[in-house]
Amino acid sequence: MISSLEGKILLKSEKYFILETNGIGYKVFGSEKTLSKIPQTGQNIKVWTYLSVKENGWDLFGFLNFEELDLFALLITIPGIGPKTAMNILGVASVADLQEAIVLGDETILGKVSGIGKKMAQKIVLELKSKVKKLSKGEASGVAGDIEVIDALVSLGYRIYEVREILQKLPAEVKGVENRVKECLKRLGSTKK
Repeated sequence: MISSLEGKILLKSEKYFILETNGIGYKVFGSEKTLSKIPQTGQNIKVWTYLSVKENGWDLFGFLNFEELDLFALLITIPGIGPKTAMNILGVASVADLQEAIVLGDETILGKVSGIGKKMAQKIVLELKSKVKKLSKGEASGVAGDIEVIDALVSLGYRIYEVREILQKLPAEVKGVENRVKECLKRLGSTKK
């Protein structure tokens, strides 16, 4: 299995790029977001990869960070979601936003993906909710780590946009889900006065 590649960009197209490593050019498919961040031809880059082996060929999928690869690997475990559909899903929003949407049961982001209807969006949320929560557990900062904080505060009746706004203003020193929830509650309480 090819887990990562480092080399020079030979070519960039709408759906893939060619990465030369030790004289071999690898065709690597990427999401829209990934491809927009790939450097210009001739520059070096390192990508995490997933090798999909099927009877009609092998496809290599590339990711700029490991979190994106992790979410991709979860998405393709769902019946009806292949690697290319998973890449389309990763192209519509950041990994953190997708994780947040899945944990909170918000199917609207997933509904933006061509080929994903309401039923498939519901299936993705249902099958991945607990798995995505486990992925983000233990992270105390960043939107992905704040999924539990958002979930807790939304269940208390706060609006998601209020919670996100407060979370963005929290200092990095406030760590841990419990401490972040307490700090958010203090700040949310002071804004209501």
